[in-house]
Amino acid sequence: MLKHAYSNGMKEIIRVEKLRREFIVGGEKVKALRGVSFTIREGEFVTIMGTSGSGKSTLLNILGCLDTPTSGEYWLDGVSVQSMSKNQRAVTRNRKIGFVFQNYNLLPKTTAIENVELPLLYNPSVGARERREMAIKALEAVGLGSRLNHKSNQMSGGQQQRVAIARALVNDPVIILADEATGNLDTRTSFSILTLFQELHAKGRTIIFVTHNPELAEYSSRNIVLRDGKVVSDTCNDFPASAREAYENLPKEND
Repeated sequence: MLKHAYSNGMKEIIRVEKLRREFIVGGEKVKALRGVSFTIREGEFVTIMGTSGSGKSTLLNILGCLDTPTSGEYWLDGVSVQSMSKNQRAVTRNRKIGFVFQNYNLLPKTTAIENVELPLLYNPSVGARERREMAIKALEAVGLGSRLNHKSNQMSGGQQQRVAIARALVNDPVIILADEATGNLDTRTSFSILTLFQELHAKGRTIIFVTHNPELAEYSSRNIVLRDGKVVSDTCNDFPASAREAYENLPKEND
């Protein structure tokens, strides 16, 4: 029996029921997801873990409205994603989901402000002045107020990831979906980014952090583990470890 760690009384942000996703590869049917079900509520910090081939990348694509399941149901912020057209899913993806990727996905030779403004360019209700103000506010929220006009090739890996997080925040999405967001960073920088995610969570942000690294699980409030396309564990972490303490306890580079 799985232990479901749902937050009582909080708004339901994501519900998936009996998700299945099948692909035809080389003439054979591959069952990437085999009946995945769970609910994520507002303000949760959820880690979705699994080794290569567990189905987490397929699940990530479905949660991010980049793919649709073969069968099953997915509700995002109370709306059935299956009922949406391709264009409606694209709008939903832009307005309700903030993506943070392992490789940052920043535009080269472009300033931090311009990178963060990018999602807002697809929102006709936001004018140029408001777009700039929102981008600056998002960058200040991740500690980059002094790097507004720095280009991506003038920033460290940690700073580039903070720009990517600011870009994910700028539309005020209902969820932040992070895909191996510390995978390309050294240990010290990884903990600084985890600290930022914990601070965003403390402010009420709903975060889904997809990773293959089980060590990251202790820093979130809930852990969902996939194996062979199925949920094999869904547990609550009542006392997450502090990424800031871990960062401060790391040996200095010259020690």
